[in-house]
Amino acid sequence: MNTKANANFNFNPQSLALTEPVPLTLHPAEVYLNSLGEGSRRTMREALNAIARQLTADTCDASTLDWSKLRYQHTAAVRSVLMEKYSPAMANKMLCALRRTLKEAWRLGLMSTEEYGRATDIESVRGKSLLKGRALNPLEISALWDDCREDNSRLGARDAALLAVLTVGLRRSEVTHLDLTDFKPRSRSLTIRFAKGGKERIVYLPETGVRAVQDWLKVRKKEPGPLFYPLDKAQQVIPRRMSEQGIFRALQRRGERAGVENFTPHDFRRTFIGNLLDAGVDIVTVSKLAGHASPSTTSKYDRRGEEALKRAIDLLNVPLKSTTSSSSQACDHRKHKQRVSRGREVPTTSNLKCPSCKSKELQKNGFQVLADGLKHQRFQCKSCGYVFTPLLSIPN
Repeated sequence: MNTKANANFNFNPQSLALTEPVPLTLHPAEVYLNSLGEGSRRTMREALNAIARQLTADTCDASTLDWSKLRYQHTAAVRSVLMEKYSPAMANKMLCALRRTLKEAWRLGLMSTEEYGRATDIESVRGKSLLKGRALNPLEISALWDDCREDNSRLGARDAALLAVLTVGLRRSEVTHLDLTDFKPRSRSLTIRFAKGGKERIVYLPETGVRAVQDWLKVRKKEPGPLFYPLDKAQQVIPRRMSEQGIFRALQRRGERAGVENFTPHDFRRTFIGNLLDAGVDIVTVSKLAGHASPSTTSKYDRRGEEALKRAIDLLNVPLKSTTSSSSQACDHRKHKQRVSRGREVPTTSNLKCPSCKSKELQKNGFQVLADGLKHQRFQCKSCGYVFTPLLSIPN
């Protein structure tokens, strides 16, 4: 804890330490942490450890702090430090851990209702920070796939299967807990049994993903157990569950080989959600596929940028009249719309650019009826594969 933050704490840090060990079933922090999933438990323990160190000048952690002794002056001071030291999102996550721990102290009869109410009467930190991570573009994902295919080895088969399941939005923790029985090639499905919040769900793989997993199974064999195993230096299968860190290292190594800029396993999840939203899938469906408890969580993964906002606005049919256009111009515009609606005039690619990569290498990709009631030419970028529909037809 820094000196500046500690100077604002007008209380004795030693008075907040436990005087004697407490059974885990009566320890507020341990009771709260044990109610969480494995991934969240680790994150929130780190948050509580940081708060405990702030309150006691680095002398206590989450297990040795007496949380029942915290009062409003303590929690208000913690909020002040978190607001200065962390992003709003991280500060609010840590405050959530603090409130939940104090709630367990109240439930265990260690705090009165009034003490609990006053201690937790602190506002969340306002503000919005830039989202972490990034989305991978189609060229980067292709480079990773190609590197796995060219690596004609057991490691290449295993990593291709990892890519297959990560590209449909799985979390690292969900991948590590996949078993062989969770993979159903006929239905192309994966059953996620250890999802965040304990909510099971089913996700589906594309045909290429199914083949990638089946190729890995030729190496892994068909004995029951985890779907993914680590490999030793001789590329022999180690019969134990692959760890989250193992998945991270495997992808990091594959990215370096393929020449792809730094990314994390969770960036595949961000890419999956963004691609679905960009394809027009409603956010409720995307939320279910991603295993989110609320669509508001899904919206935080939307990284389509300003171009997506512009395209959304272009779908509006706003009957505004120009104050400068003459009657002859208005007549010409109506005739042009009629020609387009009759299919006699379609957009060309001469002055169009891909909204994603700005390439002019485009090809026609059918038609789409937009909100103006007219049929518009749809295009696909030859460079990145992005599909889009300009709102206004372009004269030949």
